Amino acid sequence: MFTHNRADFPKDFLFGAATSAYQIEGHAHGGAGSTIWDDFAATPGNVVRAEHGGQACDHYHRYEADLDLLQAAGFDAYRFSTSWARVMPDGRTPNPEGLDFYDRLTDAMLERGLKPCATLYHWELPSALQDKGGWRNRDIAGWLGDFAETIMGRIGDRMYSVATINEFWCVAFLSHFLGHHAPGMRDIRAATRAMHHVLLAHGTAIERMRGMGLSNLGAVFNMEWATPADDSAEAAEAAALYDDYYNHFYVSGAFNGRYPDRLVAALGAHLPDRWQDDFATISAPLDWAGINYYTRSIIAPTDGPWPRHTSVEGPLPKTQMGWEVYPDGLRDFLIRTAADYTGDLPLFVTENGMANADVITNGQVQDDARIAYFESHLNAVKQAIAAGVPVQGYMAWSLMDNYEWALGYEKRFGMVHVDFDSLERTPKASWHAFKAMLNGT
Repeated sequence: MFTHNRADFPKDFLFGAATSAYQIEGHAHGGAGSTIWDDFAATPGNVVRAEHGGQACDHYHRYEADLDLLQAAGFDAYRFSTSWARVMPDGRTPNPEGLDFYDRLTDAMLERGLKPCATLYHWELPSALQDKGGWRNRDIAGWLGDFAETIMGRIGDRMYSVATINEFWCVAFLSHFLGHHAPGMRDIRAATRAMHHVLLAHGTAIERMRGMGLSNLGAVFNMEWATPADDSAEAAEAAALYDDYYNHFYVSGAFNGRYPDRLVAALGAHLPDRWQDDFATISAPLDWAGINYYTRSIIAPTDGPWPRHTSVEGPLPKTQMGWEVYPDGLRDFLIRTAADYTGDLPLFVTENGMANADVITNGQVQDDARIAYFESHLNAVKQAIAAGVPVQGYMAWSLMDNYEWALGYEKRFGMVHVDFDSLERTPKASWHAFKAMLNGT
């Protein structure tokens, strides 16, 4: 169990759990269109065992029982995402079944006293829009704006908060430069265009939703602490470059209306024409910012093409993903983000959690490592608050085991165990720990 309790946090501090549409809903249901993840998974070698999100956790049919688990644990909020291809199968034309689903889901949250915290885009771009260039095409800014107006025209009146994009770095760099996620490109020019366009689309969606009268709008940035592998100047420069393209680029664009000089020098030739003119839209005012945090990377310089560095294994305990458990990074990111970018704007930890090789024994899942992970990161949040950072909420990743993208169904991040054959849900010890903390038992 946790040593923390609600009284350790500010009076109105929100505790929630997070999921994403493609990872849990079951994309084969409800008239959803094809996504880049369906295409990516259908290509041999991209995803473990070629697994996909066709059924996932079948949240599409089981959402009421899943929301019951959130309510029973005492969570205040549910961070969910809307599937663009479910709402608009071709990326442009509304699907009544998709809109109806999110309407029902929203009402079910409110019936259980859960604050709906929506994210417009969590990686499931409609295939039809990828055929038109996807995130490489400047037109995607308007397309996302149209999607925002369509889905929020149905459910926006009942949202506690709305975020535009989940994890800009993953949408752009991981997916277009490293090729690990859909659409699986490895192209520096495509990646640079995507890096800019994902921010332009974010700002466009903010402007559209403001025009609809929506409030409490934000964005979610994933951050990974960069530690130099040694004391050399070369390692320090390598870590600073990693920090720039992983962390600073997106938050600097959104809040400061500029990109880091180091990246402009390296990638400027690949940015679209007149890219500087877009910052008025990119830096549209926000009401809050979210930080997703899991680990750090230890960076060493290498020879070869840009960015000329690599990640090396660190000394700390690892999760099932091989990621170091480094809670100090969360504290330091919260402090740095407030100091350098957001000031008094509310910050939320919108994802934080770990994968663990969980097994059911006598009907129970004793995930002590996950409890310890949450405990240490909640302590990091408390340290940031004590340093004056306006952190107003913490969303655990994830409510349930789900489709872990290119790693299929074998990496388990959930507080609730899912049997992917029977789809039976079993709350783990970490779920019970949150229940005890949040209900004061």
